[in-house]
Amino acid sequence: MSTDTMLMDYLTVHSAYHPIAIPGRNSWTYFSKMTGIPQLWTLDDSGTSRLVVEAEDRILSVKYSPLGDRAVVGMDHHGNEKQQLYIMHLLNESTLPKASSDSLVPLVQSLEHFHHIGGWSPDGQLLSYSSNRRDPAFFDIDVIEVDSGEVRTIFQYDGNCVPLGWVDHEHLLVRIQETNLDSGIYLLDIQSGIRIRLGSNSNLARYESILTADQGRAGYVLTDAGEETLYIARFTWEQPEQLHKLLGISGWDIEEIALTPDQTMLAFSVNEDGISKLGLLRPDTGEREMIEVLPEGVVDSLSWLNDYELIFALRSPVMPGDIWRYNRLNKELVRLTRIGHSDTVGSLWKQPKLYRYDSFDDLSVPYFLYDQQSVPSGEKAAVIYVHGGPEGQTKAEYHPVMQYLVQQGFVVAAPNVRGSSGYGRTYIQLDDARKRMDSVQDLAWLVKALIRDHGVHPQKIGIMGRSYGGFMVLAAITHYPKLWAAGVDIVGISNLKTLLQNTGAWRRRLRECEYGSLAEHSDFFDDIAPLHHTANITAPLLVFHGRNDTRVPVSEAEQLVHDMKERNQQVELIVFEDEGHQTERLENHITMHRKTVEFFNDHLR
Repeated sequence: MSTDTMLMDYLTVHSAYHPIAIPGRNSWTYFSKMTGIPQLWTLDDSGTSRLVVEAEDRILSVKYSPLGDRAVVGMDHHGNEKQQLYIMHLLNESTLPKASSDSLVPLVQSLEHFHHIGGWSPDGQLLSYSSNRRDPAFFDIDVIEVDSGEVRTIFQYDGNCVPLGWVDHEHLLVRIQETNLDSGIYLLDIQSGIRIRLGSNSNLARYESILTADQGRAGYVLTDAGEETLYIARFTWEQPEQLHKLLGISGWDIEEIALTPDQTMLAFSVNEDGISKLGLLRPDTGEREMIEVLPEGVVDSLSWLNDYELIFALRSPVMPGDIWRYNRLNKELVRLTRIGHSDTVGSLWKQPKLYRYDSFDDLSVPYFLYDQQSVPSGEKAAVIYVHGGPEGQTKAEYHPVMQYLVQQGFVVAAPNVRGSSGYGRTYIQLDDARKRMDSVQDLAWLVKALIRDHGVHPQKIGIMGRSYGGFMVLAAITHYPKLWAAGVDIVGISNLKTLLQNTGAWRRRLRECEYGSLAEHSDFFDDIAPLHHTANITAPLLVFHGRNDTRVPVSEAEQLVHDMKERNQQVELIVFEDEGHQTERLENHITMHRKTVEFFNDHLR
């Protein structure tokens, strides 16, 4: 097999993700990019994947009505993340979810604005959503009568808010984002506009994965109120300020919960150092059990088909992603789809090992490492992959370029430097504002660890990252230029000041909670901006960006590349005209990763 053919095989591996149970049908759908962009799929009776409906662009979200007869679908245009909403009617001849080819009927359309789906009313007649039509920086909540198209605004907010779902016909759950991490969840009376806040009014906290129970009078939520990590709490709307802790896992976040239709069992997932554990909890007794038969990997999108069958997505470095079902009665685990595999290169995929190193201030920093035992110590070439966010986290997942670089003989290290999620509130806030460059220094100390502990050659180290990870690449090669032999920046930030000035107005205030504000930290942004230190760059640089990126404008790439070309430095910019912040289309995915692998082969050997 030629190297080009092998790379294509790595890049064209598909996956199944985000399964969703359909009410009343005992069936489900999932997302996959098997057509080249994210679309909605299901399995027929023979276990074969079938498109539910074929859309013109990528489908970002879907929510089924309580009756299971139709769904609202969110779709954007060429990656711009500006969802427009459509109604999809499901055919009724069988339990298999299927829609006619002309089934996507426009419901909420305003091409210049964002729309976030809230959910269906209990009778399936009304739909809630938020949009920034009133002002680019503000999101208001509307309710639309689906059959007539009649719209009314029920809540205006000068900031970012999203409806989470209906409690009953008179009340909605609303989340208001207060910082980059923290949010408030409110019970909103649709008629009066009165809001009741969940939890404390005075202490900021994360509130996620809220579920209602007892006919809307109570519920369950994940929160870190008063603690370092996310735990399961029960609440009632009679005493919403009181959160009763049901389960916490010391040192780790519980990431997701799902309640059975009969409300007797909670499924939950725990993030332990980027690897998932899956368990069941009886909220009335506190009895819990862990699902021991689960393969090692990352679990998400928990959804109950009925009172005893749980479906979810599972992926790992050697399993690109499939849908699984667990039967809690007979404890049987079944892999429902087999999309995430490769007959040609699957046997070559490697499992990384988890390590830690002490950074400049003795902070213990975790990283996944794909080592090369066959290469002599002291001669190994390495690539460091930095995740985005910055509140993201590298987990035990399949990454085609990491895997192919390993196959080509590179050591690959994927760290979770300070500022990463998954290790508690203190850790995630260690890079806020003027502490920003401490996380970049973590990368410099990772280089030391790779040389000292893993036999990497000091002159054969590259770095790559996407989004905020792209900023980390640019900050590393400008502030620590002697450490790097090559860099790849994907939709990265070259100047936090210009990012905040040019990003979507609705994002600016929340990003300032993380980066620092234009009013108070402008001088610091100037001091650290990679754009202002391009003269220091000695490593060749490859840059990718999407023309329609609404998070990190393409100007972030263009201004940096222009500056470098003025100095005759070695840099190349590739702009995808039909992409946004993500690289979704298969042809662009292939172009980007082929160029990346060729680039590192040229400069790290």
